[in-house]
Amino acid sequence: MENAVVLREWFDRVDAAGTGNVTAPQLQSALAVGNLDFPLSVVQQMIRMYDFDRNGTMSFQEFLALNKFLHKVQGVFSTLERGRGFLSLEDVYEALIKLGFSLDSPAFYTVCESFDRSKKGMVRLDEFISICIFVQSARNLFSSFDTTKQGKVTFDFNQFVYCTANCRI
Repeated sequence: MENAVVLREWFDRVDAAGTGNVTAPQLQSALAVGNLDFPLSVVQQMIRMYDFDRNGTMSFQEFLALNKFLHKVQGVFSTLERGRGFLSLEDVYEALIKLGFSLDSPAFYTVCESFDRSKKGMVRLDEFISICIFVQSARNLFSSFDTTKQGKVTFDFNQFVYCTANCRI
């Protein structure tokens, strides 16, 4: 789905009411047709990541930004899954590095445990995308507090609650 015309046609089919925006349930259903089975909370987080006008829905331009991110994540997944249909935890770590995410071991294993539904260390594409959505959202939020760009921030309790509520999945 790289071609803008094809993407526009897909978007317009999802936006059956012709509002110019798609909701989280509409996007969830459309992604499920492509065998990407996301909980509604993950789809809502996708929309929050790219909801530039903050209206709670996704316009076509916002969808293009999400599609670019998903295409990049799927490409990295494809290079590491070796025909198995899943990534091992070692593969997930390597994939996150390729995508520019560097987590220490405790953070990495906690995130993986949260998104590995089978708890077998075999992360499917939809689970990997969910991990990437979460880590990217956390990075975006962290960066908004890291005004000196030094990789460290100090939170008071209210800011911490704000951050955790915004990164919920």
